[in-house]
Amino acid sequence: MASDRIILKGMSFYGYHGVNQEEKVLGQGYEVDLEAEIDLSLPGHSDQLEDTVSYTLMYRATRDVVEGKSHNLLESLAQGIADRLLGDLPLKGITVMVKKPNPPIKGSSIAYAAVKIHREQTNAH
Repeated sequence: MASDRIILKGMSFYGYHGVNQEEKVLGQGYEVDLEAEIDLSLPGHSDQLEDTVSYTLMYRATRDVVEGKSHNLLESLAQGIADRLLGDLPLKGITVMVKKPNPPIKGSSIAYAAVKIHREQTNAH
């Protein structure tokens, strides 16, 4: 496991995910945190963007998944983000946390529900 990380925290998106029909119709905001495992020694010395992974590419890929196809479960949404990032970018691994603020649980007061997954690259880039 690489000890170097690119971290993006608090990315906000609007999506249509959930088991309840209202969630799929009305949608809501989601927050995503990423920790990408990648060897940063080359860009640390070269100071060149082409030697690392662009934060912008990570953000856009995550946005495309969250704002794209509807998922019933946060687990599936997080897996979709991980699959996209590992498929598109030369990462060794990725940790994805997806937060759903104020989940619709009758009679509850919950700041957010979240899932956090970690996936490793299975094929070489």
